[in-house]
Amino acid sequence: MTELMNGDLGLWVLFATGFLSATLLPGGSEANLIAALNMGDNPVWQIVAVVTIGNTLGGLTNYWLGLLLPDKTAENKQSNKALLWLKKYGYWSLLLSWMPLIGDPLCLAAGWLRMRFWWCVAAIFIGKMIRYVALAAIVLGLFSGLSV
Repeated sequence: MTELMNGDLGLWVLFATGFLSATLLPGGSEANLIAALNMGDNPVWQIVAVVTIGNTLGGLTNYWLGLLLPDKTAENKQSNKALLWLKKYGYWSLLLSWMPLIGDPLCLAAGWLRMRFWWCVAAIFIGKMIRYVALAAIVLGLFSGLSV
């Protein structure tokens, strides 16, 4: 497996797992991010950028799938937690698109509600980037000198 995480091929693997983990398919972007950081073949900013872009495009795939869903005014949409979050917090809720279990439905619901595409792109990208930057900082020990 370590051969797959070397150099440019490792970035493509990281992109693919970032993409897949943001869709309804399983993926291990966090584990691959940690592996890529530990291998040290690529700059940290490049690793974080690649996985963030892949994960954002995966989230947008859910958004586009939501556009395919008919009848965005159906009564049963009130029972969906993701829809309630979007109605209450709007685009800000998409900053949580990285969260397990709720992130995918948030992106899907944003498409279903026909929320503005570029605002969704920005919120999804920022939320996912913050997660990967924080994870990279933890892995690299950037928080180890802080006392609580």
